[in-house]
Amino acid sequence: MSEFFDSLETRSADERKSALAARLPRQISRAKAAPYFAESLRHVDAAAVTSRAALARLPVIRKHQLIELQKAHRPFGGLVATVRAGLARIHASPGPIYEPEGRGADYWRTARALFAAGFRGGDLIHNSFSYHMTPGAWILEAGAQALGCAVFPGGVGQTEQQAQAMADLQPDGYVGTPSFLRILLEKTDELGLAIPSLKKALVSGEAFLPPVREALRARGVDGYQAYATADLGVIAYETVAREGLVVDEDVIVEIVRPGSGDPVAEGEVGEVVVTVFNPDYPLVRFGTGDLSAILPGVSPCGRTNMRIKGWLGRADQTTKVKGMFVHPEQVDAVLKRHPEIRRARLVVTNPDSRDAMTLHCEGAGNATFAAAVAESLRELTKLRGEVAFVASLPNDGKVISDERKFD
Repeated sequence: MSEFFDSLETRSADERKSALAARLPRQISRAKAAPYFAESLRHVDAAAVTSRAALARLPVIRKHQLIELQKAHRPFGGLVATVRAGLARIHASPGPIYEPEGRGADYWRTARALFAAGFRGGDLIHNSFSYHMTPGAWILEAGAQALGCAVFPGGVGQTEQQAQAMADLQPDGYVGTPSFLRILLEKTDELGLAIPSLKKALVSGEAFLPPVREALRARGVDGYQAYATADLGVIAYETVAREGLVVDEDVIVEIVRPGSGDPVAEGEVGEVVVTVFNPDYPLVRFGTGDLSAILPGVSPCGRTNMRIKGWLGRADQTTKVKGMFVHPEQVDAVLKRHPEIRRARLVVTNPDSRDAMTLHCEGAGNATFAAAVAESLRELTKLRGEVAFVASLPNDGKVISDERKFD
């Protein structure tokens, strides 16, 4: 039995680069069939976008923009490039944000992640993601069916009934959140039920913390995590190597400085920005609002695509200072005015119960330079702040740090 889903997972860097050069122009052209991208990419020659460097010059659209876009242009904000007849389902996430699902097989690209977690055709999978409005359950079910697995649609809640169903049906694996799997297993203990068949799990939707992972392993369940969103489907997934998450073959992942579209160096924490090769919902440089970092080298499991560390926090660090919102984009604009600053963090405090801002800049600087930076900060945020130079800043992706105390 092959340990890889297909040959794409082990291709060389040059092969992947060539495939990217061939696919990107077609996808940019497809995106421009959607009204939003027709406008935002109107000056872009799709045929010239043949590399990561060219892609990085295109604008980023961020998840937090979707609510307002969808209010202005219902239901999808002008981001969908297919007619309604080409859709299979329409889902809703909190906001609300509406997500289209097209009619292609394994639409969310989940089969590859399931395969890496040990699932194979013929398995019975207990699916405890929600089937109500949100796409979570459908994302996993589509991949399971593409892989040739049968699915029990457990959904959320009804813990006792789900535990009984697992005992009756003896599934090979589970998909859902890790915390709910732990709850289900504790419920089977309480009811005196046994599920010896359950050996594997693909979990998502929340952090897969080491204590939960080890608790499942102690019960004979080998759990793997997938990083996915309702807008994009599967972005990256864990393998037997247990060293970060391997990026899916049908997406392009960039890590950019929060508030900007500028890729950061390998290993530096930044926002996850994703481009998908989806003809129906052709998101180009979609900022997830999540933080991660690129891991160097290739996975010991033999898969050769980029790896990321996994979820490291949220990139949208917007905060309110003296009644006014301050955004990461504004901090980035200050850095663009002063490229001598490699990295900066706006620290918000409240000494004497009054809001205060200090822009911590990595590196050295004199009083004249500090005054110029402070003036840029005032112009761009409409708020006054101090400037301080520090030897180094933590590599955690924070651009705005709210350190106020309210107790």
